[in-house]
Amino acid sequence: MISRVIGFEKGFPLSNGNHFETYEVMLPKLNRFDLVVKNLAVSINPVDTKLRQTGKGTPQPHVLGFDSVGIVTQVGSEVSAIEIGDRVVFAGTTKRFGSYSESQVVDSRIVAKLPNGFSTDEAAAMPLTFLTAYELLFEKMKLVPEENQNNGAILIINGAGGVGSMATQLAKWAGLTVITTASRKESKEWSEKMGADHVIDHHKDLTKQLKKINYNSLPYIMILHSTDRYFDEMSDLLEPFGHLGSIVESSKDLNIAKLKNKSGSFDWEYMFAKTDYDYNIASQGEILALMIHLLQEKKIKSTLTKIIPGFSPDVFYQAHQFVEENNMIGKLVVHY
Repeated sequence: MISRVIGFEKGFPLSNGNHFETYEVMLPKLNRFDLVVKNLAVSINPVDTKLRQTGKGTPQPHVLGFDSVGIVTQVGSEVSAIEIGDRVVFAGTTKRFGSYSESQVVDSRIVAKLPNGFSTDEAAAMPLTFLTAYELLFEKMKLVPEENQNNGAILIINGAGGVGSMATQLAKWAGLTVITTASRKESKEWSEKMGADHVIDHHKDLTKQLKKINYNSLPYIMILHSTDRYFDEMSDLLEPFGHLGSIVESSKDLNIAKLKNKSGSFDWEYMFAKTDYDYNIASQGEILALMIHLLQEKKIKSTLTKIIPGFSPDVFYQAHQFVEENNMIGKLVVHY
């Protein structure tokens, strides 16, 4: 089966012009757990723009796109819970052509069925950030993934970002007091809309601001921006036996020894680790099923804020421009 895709040959900065092109690729033969999905909408994540710049980490031609909602058109021999015609949501993998494509092959174990009547665009905005936030909170930090079953407070640096917005909502659902950082008026208001109890300014002294709201230390801290910049201060703020987590690679070695005498844990989270290493990948489908349940119960809300219609190199170039401006609040979805 042949699919039209939007991709590029070599990594490029946006300042070099639009190097996205339309290609036709042959989809791989389905293995027993695979689906073919006709994509309806895809959201643009910061990882898309990073991989576009480097041109690394995906097959050539580089066809990006992770978050997607689509309709199943074929199923593998051992797919039982999903049928042709079902609408599914997923966050994909770096190992295969992505969702900047009319159709793609996806492992059925990393998708969840989307009920009738649920917004395609609202769902497409969420999988990658939901999975990232869930795995860091509940699999790495060992919080209990149940409503109001946890105590304490969490600090989320870059609370208005995509992962920060989902982590705020999940931490509130789980029972934590949530403190986020934001600097602009719009991002502060967004973070409060997501459920933050306190919003402090990451351009000012965080330790002093925390003391003003009676926090000298915290059991849980997420660094979702500039790990190098915040690691030392956050290590000092962490409670004994606390968890300090990050999703942002560091450009220099981190002094993990700072956490030793507190028995503190440092938790890396990378959403693609499971599919990269074929590790417990079915858990991602289960997590996305929970995401849909929480959306249906109105325990969380979609972070969708902008939709661009169309399927062309120009559309994806424009979408990447929006995301790279760093003023984006919420998620941008391209609707095919």
